[in-house]
Formats: sequence, C-alpha cells, structure tokens
Amino acid sequence: MSDTTINVRHLETDKTKKVILSALFSAITCVGTMIIKVPTPTMGYIHPGDGFVLLSGLILGPLWGSLAAGVGSALSDLIGGYFVYVPATLLIKALTAITAYFVFTGLKKLIKTENPIPQLIIASILGELVMVLGYFLFEIFMLAVANHSSLSAGVIASLAGIVPNLIQGVFGVIIATVLHPLLKRLSA
Repeated sequence: MSDTTINVRHLETDKTKKVILSALFSAITCVGTMIIKVPTPTMGYIHPGDGFVLLSGLILGPLWGSLAAGVGSALSDLIGGYFVYVPATLLIKALTAITAYFVFTGLKKLIKTENPIPQLIIASILGELVMVLGYFLFEIFMLAVANHSSLSAGVIASLAGIVPNLIQGVFGVIIATVLHPLLKRLSA
C-alpha cells in the first residue's frame, strides 16, 4: 500500500469522525436547549444549550462547529414553535461558535500556558456577547420593521431581552468551561 492510499484513508476517517461529532453536537445542542427552559418576560427562555453551542465551535472548529451549533439551536426553535426565530438562531448561534473558536485559538497562540481555562473563558464570553448582540439586533428588526413600529420602539422593546440573554450566556460559559477539558479528550 502506498503512502497516498494511507493518507486518503486517514483523511476519510477524519472527515467521517467530524460529520459524526457534528451530528452528535447538533443533537446535544438541540436537546440542551429544549430540556430545561426558564421562561423570560420577553416570551423567550433561558436554557443550557449555549454551553453546547460554544463547545461545538471550540471542539469541532469553525466550519463543523458552526453547523452543529446553528442547526441544533435552530432545530430547537423549530420544534419548540419559535418559527420566526429559526433563521436568526441558525445564523446567531453559528457566529457564536465561530467567534469562540477563533478567539480561543488566537489566545492560545498569544498566551501559552499549560492550562487554557483563562483563554477558554474569555473566548466563551466573547462568543456569548455575539449571541446577545445578535438577538438584540434581530429583535429590533422584528419589532420595528416586521411589526411596522418605530425604530425607537423596537430598540426599547429589545432592551428587555439583554439581561435574560446575558444570564443564559453566563450559564453557557460555565457549562463550556467545565465540560471542555473532558470532551476535548474524548474527541481527540
């Protein structure tokens, strides 16, 4: 057998592993989003799914991680009846995962330590800030443009979602920080 054949098989195995892990992370993200729901005054809910959104990006990388995070979260909205949020959730959660991945990777290169927990926490926080900003902007659009309200009314109404999304983000950061070392070893 030639070296080329061995390399092709190795690449096929790696791709198959990524696809399987992406499907698994997508399912875990969906279930994690749906299983525990704390309702908020904005008609949404706080859930632990954001931890798995972050983990998707951190473990699977920008392409597969964003797909797993976006699809898993969007499926949860679809199954849960939050139809208007499905496209926004797909994009926002994918961007959350991508942000966490690139910040984490950049910080690990910049700050070389044996324990990457500080870099993980910073990357997760920045990823979750993308989520908070993304939903804030989407809700402005949804409330102001789609409901034919004024822009200022949309901004004011959208402000109500910031605190619940920040709380959700904090839980996501904690879950990702606790589970990352374990899941990273399992996925290696």
